[in-house]
Amino acid sequence: MKIAVVGATGLVGSKMLQVLEERNFPVTELIPVASEKSIGKEVIFKNKKYKVVSAEDAIAAKPQVALFSAGGGTSLGLAPKFAAAGITVIDNSSAWRMDPSKKLVVPEVNANVLTKEDKIIANPNCSTIQMVLVLAPLHKKYKIKRVVVSTYQSITGTGVKAVQQMENERNNIKGEMVYKYPIDKNAIPHIDVFLENGYTKEEMKMVNETRKIIGDNTIQLTATCVRIPVVGGHSESVNIEFENDFDINEIREILSATPGVVLQDDLDNFIYPMPLTAHEKDETFVGRIRRDESQPNTLNCWIVSDNLRKGAATNAVQIAEWLLQEKLIG
Repeated sequence: MKIAVVGATGLVGSKMLQVLEERNFPVTELIPVASEKSIGKEVIFKNKKYKVVSAEDAIAAKPQVALFSAGGGTSLGLAPKFAAAGITVIDNSSAWRMDPSKKLVVPEVNANVLTKEDKIIANPNCSTIQMVLVLAPLHKKYKIKRVVVSTYQSITGTGVKAVQQMENERNNIKGEMVYKYPIDKNAIPHIDVFLENGYTKEEMKMVNETRKIIGDNTIQLTATCVRIPVVGGHSESVNIEFENDFDINEIREILSATPGVVLQDDLDNFIYPMPLTAHEKDETFVGRIRRDESQPNTLNCWIVSDNLRKGAATNAVQIAEWLLQEKLIG
């Protein structure tokens, strides 16, 4: 099983290598790919050094799977070339997510949509992945009418330069500013670019991707996405209005039984999800589950997940695992 990782030297690409190793994915040959300036650099995988190669060399090596984390522009240019060579691309950028001809997949929710013919598979946005893991089983049971979500997103979602900006600010060092404003001791309600409707691209991703993954365009969703100075993962305050009434204990039972979801909801012992405890974990954590007392059939909850893992690298590797298990690659 030859695996290419495109963007292998970046924050998510490095995490993909780590997750492949931890989950013992059957890699017989690793092909790390990065931008021209990184060609010849080395990455370490399972205590072995691998030289970074060009995309052309990677295609020529004919891997079965290419995990992409190199930005939308790169993906638009390169993914079709890999796919044309018969390589299955699992892409972490936003390039293909809303393309009607491409599948957008969270394995626990909708892996069954995948076929052998899918050569470019889209990995959803980090903030969407953790939310749909919780929404999907509840939608099946009670049918969701409307969702209001506010996010508290880790700076690691922006990349290594954002982490450096925060560290510089904490240490009174003047350095490169990735954000327009200081991030330390701050919250910036601006992720990705602003659109004509006043929302950011990130906020609209959550709306459109949720509908596509769950497969229901009737779900009404509105989002406010905020960057905060943490590194462990993304947190979300989610308000869910259902068509049908629910029992709080049944909600807990459903979520406890959902693959990839961990219930942390013990108020007596102050147990609830936090980015600090979600850091470096593959699961999505949910807690603070309570009825919204301001209107009927409505639930509040708090969802946290490591955005570099389940929000990116782990989800991509799980898609590859599913393809392998179902003999759709190999």
